[in-house]
Amino acid sequence: MKIQQLFIATKNKGKVKEFAAFFEGKGIEVKSLLDLTEDIDVVEDGSTFEENARKKAEEIGRIIGEPVLADDSGLEVDALGGRPGIYSARYAGTEKK
Repeated sequence: MKIQQLFIATKNKGKVKEFAAFFEGKGIEVKSLLDLTEDIDVVEDGSTFEENARKKAEEIGRIIGEPVLADDSGLEVDALGGRPGIYSARYAGTEKK
């Protein structure tokens, strides 16, 4: 079975553009949270990047009824003991998010 559509769990326009460029010419259409009329916001409360990515993929997949590719990323700085890690987006304060 050939995949014709790939749904990625992001609202990041840059990330969507990168995935679309990668799959261009392969017959795979890239869709994202930006293509939905409903606003889906998954609380990323896992203790690792993997837990957060898995949670996003599973919850969004259940809602839209198809497989979803998700990721979670951030900075892990040795001099800060691995911080900010999963808290990278919030590290500078809520006004920076």
